[in-house]
Amino acid sequence: MTTKLKAWERPHYAPGGGEPFLFYVIYGNIEKSAPLSRQQYRTLGVPSGIELASYGPSKHPDVPSSFCEGYLWDEFKNQAPNLATQVEGCDQCLILQGTPEEFATLNYLRDTVGLITYLLDQGGCAVYDPLMFRWWAAADWKEQLFVPAAPVPRHHAVILVSDEAKSSLKWFHTRGLRKFGRPDISVRHVPLEYEEGVIDLCNRLIEHMAFGHIVPEGQRINMKSLPCGGIIQHGGDLDDPDFNNVHIEVKLNL
Repeated sequence: MTTKLKAWERPHYAPGGGEPFLFYVIYGNIEKSAPLSRQQYRTLGVPSGIELASYGPSKHPDVPSSFCEGYLWDEFKNQAPNLATQVEGCDQCLILQGTPEEFATLNYLRDTVGLITYLLDQGGCAVYDPLMFRWWAAADWKEQLFVPAAPVPRHHAVILVSDEAKSSLKWFHTRGLRKFGRPDISVRHVPLEYEEGVIDLCNRLIEHMAFGHIVPEGQRINMKSLPCGGIIQHGGDLDDPDFNNVHIEVKLNL
C-alpha cells in the first residue's frame, strides 16, 4: 500500500511558464543502508525525472571539491568556517538534479526536501544550493525547509541587493525560482524610499509564482507603496549567469 502523504498543492497552477529544475549537492559520509521512512520524512523518495548520483574517490573524485571555490565558497568560509572545513574534508558528495515529470503540484519539492533531510540524518553535514546561492548547514535546512511541513517558497528563493552605478540606487534581484519553473525577478534603479515596497513586491511574486501563477507580459503594478504606472516585462534566458534562469523585469515608473 502506498503511504498517503499530504499533497503540496499549487492553487494558482496554469500549464506553461517553464519547467522546474532542481540542483542540490549534499556533502558528508552518508550511509544509505538505513530504511527511508516515508511518514517520518514526508517523502516518496527521488521524484520521477530527478537523478541522485554519488561522487567520491572512485567515481569522478574531482567533483566534490569543484564546488569549494569562488565567491560563494569564500563567503561560506567566512560565515561558517568550522562547517566549511568539514565540507573540505569530505571526499564524496551526492548530487540531486533534474526536472520533475509532474509539477502541477509541489509534491516533487516535498519529496526532495524530505529525501535530503533523510540524507542529512544519515551522515550529511551540508547542502549546497547553487540556484539560490546558498550553503545550508544541516540544522538550518531542517529548521527552515523541513520542519514547516509546507512549501515555504520564500525559504527556497533569495532576494539579493546589489549596488547600482549611482550609489543612491539599488538593484533587487532574486534567485531560486527556477525550482518552481517560474522566472526570477529583477527590479533596477530602486531609490531608498521604495526599497521596502520592492521587497514586498518580490515576496508577493515569489509566493504567487511558486504556487503556479504565470505573470503575463505587461502586467501593471498596483501597490500603494510603489509608484503607479509600473509594468512587468519578460526577458533573459536560462544561461543568464545573474539568475541561471529567465526573469521578469519590473519597470518602476520613476
